[in-house]
Parts: sequence; structure tokens; C-alpha cells
Amino acid sequence: MRRRVVVTGVGAVTPLANNAEDTWRGFLAGKSGTGHLTQIDPTPFNSKVSGEVKGFDPTQYQTLKDTKKTDRFVQFGIASAKMALENSKLDLSNENVERCGILVGSGIGGLRVIEEQHKVLMEKGAGRISPFLIPMLIVNMAPGQISIALGLKGPSTCVATACATGSNAIGDAFKIVQRGEADIMFAGGTEACITSLGFGGFDAMKALSTLNEDPSTASRPFDASRAGFVMGEGCGVIILEELEHAKKRNAPILAEFVGYGMTSDANHITAPDPSGEGAARCMLNAMKEAGIRPDEVDYINAHGTSTYLNDKVETIAIKKALGDHAYKTRVSSTKSMTGHLLGAAGAVEAVACILAIRDQIVPPTINYKNPDPDCDLNYVPNQAEKTKVRVTLSNSLGFGGHNACIAFKAFEE
Repeated sequence: MRRRVVVTGVGAVTPLANNAEDTWRGFLAGKSGTGHLTQIDPTPFNSKVSGEVKGFDPTQYQTLKDTKKTDRFVQFGIASAKMALENSKLDLSNENVERCGILVGSGIGGLRVIEEQHKVLMEKGAGRISPFLIPMLIVNMAPGQISIALGLKGPSTCVATACATGSNAIGDAFKIVQRGEADIMFAGGTEACITSLGFGGFDAMKALSTLNEDPSTASRPFDASRAGFVMGEGCGVIILEELEHAKKRNAPILAEFVGYGMTSDANHITAPDPSGEGAARCMLNAMKEAGIRPDEVDYINAHGTSTYLNDKVETIAIKKALGDHAYKTRVSSTKSMTGHLLGAAGAVEAVACILAIRDQIVPPTINYKNPDPDCDLNYVPNQAEKTKVRVTLSNSLGFGGHNACIAFKAFEE
């Protein structure tokens, strides 16, 4: 018999706020966290907007000495994991840490330190390369450093599936708890690659929004005037816990994790399958595992990147998966407020789904003014909506054709 898995804690660092609750309040207020590109010189690029984390101080979560040995994406991960731990009221000193694990992924990892150290190599020679280069850049240092910081000795691993990373990490962690290999898993995604090379790469693909005059409106998912995504950074970590374990310690249960789907388009390195078949099948797989009918889905946090093709294809996929109920369910993209957090996106959006269930309200898609005939669902335009939220889905679609869907449900005995 599969074990039931619940969510008992959330933590986040986002362009809206450096914690989950203030990020959530920003979502509900329809606040934009996107702005002018400041971390690098915007001059060479067509796009000059980004979703940057502001005022983050890693020394609140690590010693100054340790921050010098960790890349920004790892620092976000440690901070989010520690906030999720506090939110969960979990006392690890009372736990068998061999049954507590970590699965946090990153789409790109330590690109910043790669660029910095490549410059050192070119200008000063190989003898001046930092001995911390490799342990700062590799993707698995997010879960590795979190496990060291918290003393977690259970399963520790990561995934890297581009923009589906956060959702795949949470889904894979769910399976670990469900199978009985751990009682508690910290899970999520983290990203910090607003660098000249990272930003320039997406800009060269013409994937980024060039609506530079008002950066707060540059991310406009499902709107007819959408013109590309806004590149962001951040992290989301949630705590997944076996139900009986959570009940035994009187844990705060925010939602139940009930289903996980993952599929591949097998179509193109960057573009989704125009039929939406892979994404639709992914949602259907998540609902099948969860025992959820399409007409029971109250809210979908869409991948909703604000690119022409993604938003059109995802709309097609939702219709295929939900049938006529697609027009009744609420669908929104919180990327309208954060920009696209790449490997962290699915994790932050999972937090939004969980808190939507907790508070019975769905966040809006802001900057939605011009309806697109190809995108004709209820995208919760511009204002949060108080409504019944019992079942939520979160979609993530990544380069390489990766599709992931995770399903949450209001907890019931």
C-alpha cells in the first residue's frame, strides 16, 4: 500500500520577497517583482528586464566564511530550506535523520562562478583558479550543502530538467516518501544565473521579452501582446512528510500531495509539441495517480511563460486534459509577477498551489489586458479570486521536451 504524503512546510526566495509568506501576499496583491536589469550591464542585450531577488543577505543563513564558498543558487537553497524547516515546526534533533532526505535541483547551477573563474583563467592563469570552483558550480551542491547544513542523512540527490526541474524534484521526492525510503524530504528547485552568458544566451534565442519601457508589465502570460519571458532567479523548497509521521508530531498540514506525472514531447530542443499531447498526457497521469476527475480540478498554476508558443500550446493541452471543465477551472501564471525562475519556477509555483488550498484563494495573472483567441480560458485576470480550492495542479514544461505536473489536494482524514 502506498503511503500518503503531506506538505508540512514551505520556504522561498523570489523577486517578490525573501520568504514564502511575503511572496504569497505579493501574488495575492497582484504585485510585480520584475524590473530593469541591474545585476549585469544591459547595454549589449535586446531585453533589459529581469526578475531579480532583491536585498538577499546569505549571512542570515550561513557564516560569512561559508558564503564565500557557495554560489548564489546554493545560498538561495539553504535559506529556503531553513525557512521551510521553521515553517514546518520540525525539530530535527528529535528525528532519525537517516530517514530525512533532500532533493533540490537546478536547471543551470553555478554559471556565475564559471564566468568569474574563466575570466581569472584568461587574465591571471590556471594557477589562480579558485579551489572552490568545482564544488561551487556543480548542480548537486544545492542538496549537498543543504544536507550538510541541516544534518540530513537520508536520500540526497538532484535533478536538472531545465524549466521542469522544480516540479520534477518535488515529484521525485514524493515518490521516495511514498515508497517508504524516507519519512521526510526537503524538495524544490533553485536558480541564480542572471549573468552575461546566461542572460545573453536566452537573449540570443529571442526568447526574452523586449517590452523594456515598463518592466513591471513585460511578463504578460496569455495576453495577445506577449513578447517573450522575463528571466528571473529564486528558490522554492517544500517539506514532504509521510502522513502518520506528520500526525504523530502534530505537524501543520498545509495540503496533501496526491499525484505526479512526467512525460516527454520527443519533439524539439526548445519548442513544445504544437499538439499539446505530451503536456496533456502529463496532467492526465498526475490526475490518474491522484484519483482525481478532470471536473474536480479547481485551479491550475500554469507554466505560462509569456512566450507566444508556450501559452498557446499549454492552453490546448489543458483543454485536452480537462475537456469541457477546462473552461470552468481557474488557470493563472504567477510568472506574470516573478518572471521565469527557470529551474526554481516549478517549486515556487508549487508553494503558490499549496497556499491557495490553505487560504482558499487563487492568485491572478497580472498584465492581462488583450485577450488572445488562441488562449480562451479563465486566466484569473489581474485580481486574485476567493473561491473553493480543493484540488490544484501545477504544470512545468522544460527545454528538451520535459513535462511535469504535480497535484495537491486539501487534506482530509
